[in-house]
Amino acid sequence: MPIKSLIRTIPHYPKPGVTFQDITTLLKDPVGFRLTIAEMAAPYRDRRIDKIAAMESRGFIVGAAMAAVLGTGFVPLRKRGKLPAETIGHDYALEYGTDRLEMHVDAVARGERVLVADDVLATGGTAEAAAKLVGAAGGELVGSCFVIEIAGLGGRERLERLGLPVRSLVQFDAE
Repeated sequence: MPIKSLIRTIPHYPKPGVTFQDITTLLKDPVGFRLTIAEMAAPYRDRRIDKIAAMESRGFIVGAAMAAVLGTGFVPLRKRGKLPAETIGHDYALEYGTDRLEMHVDAVARGERVLVADDVLATGGTAEAAAKLVGAAGGELVGSCFVIEIAGLGGRERLERLGLPVRSLVQFDAE
């Protein structure tokens, strides 16, 4: 079953001129979801991965499922003020303004090998913030993986400039 065929395309969302790739249609299909997680996890089965770090909210779904399959810990990366214990954070630029990604100070120990996971790689700003946050905590980044990559928006190149390998299951062209 082709994973790409289970992803719904929604034009002009969240604003005019943007085409949104919606994975909720993939998530509701039990075979497609299971296949997606299996394919995302496969290259990492024989590698030492201590934690999967994933960004809210859809990243939590794929990241936590991958962590369960790989037998690793899971680190939720959240927007400012959403985590209950002491946090560290990283501010990053958005198209209009800035945002902040945070994680608990004890989420990643120095030297732990961490894989960053999310549903979509577009410009790479959030994934770059995740990588810098994990690195600031002393984690060793081993790669990044995504269900979808939007080609032409520079996300892959941005992460590769950081030395972070990128893997995506399906690609869509930016529109």
